[in-house]
Amino acid sequence: MSTTATQDGTAVMQLAPYIFFYGRCEEALAFYQTALGGTYELQRNTDLPPEYQKDLSDDWRNKVMHASFTAPGLTFMASDGRDPKPVDPEAGNISLGLAAPDRAAGERVFKALSQGGSVQMPLEDAFWGGRFGIVHDRFGIEWMLTSP
Repeated sequence: MSTTATQDGTAVMQLAPYIFFYGRCEEALAFYQTALGGTYELQRNTDLPPEYQKDLSDDWRNKVMHASFTAPGLTFMASDGRDPKPVDPEAGNISLGLAAPDRAAGERVFKALSQGGSVQMPLEDAFWGGRFGIVHDRFGIEWMLTSP
């Protein structure tokens, strides 16, 4: 996900749902492509650097690490997650992906969202470039924040 600019040229954050399908992501993407039109791009766990693959089971290596789906008027991101599990309506399977326009905004927003919540993954440099972190806010919403 990228940021966009306003008419005056300032970059703004963008929000997108991030849906976890726990082993059925590619099936879900094909379903949504048929139902909604559009296209998707995906990366598999086999695309991860080796140090990130060490805890994956053999049958999970070819699963979807990250995907983006775009159709007229909608965009979402998706993944199989790290482990297979049934979708629990009480636990949910949707996170909010937030792309900050710059490093300072990313730090500020991540810190603010973590107040009264819990950091699941610190905002740090990511292997794909930029920074990435995960925080559950005080209301239980999971935010996956990226920044340059």
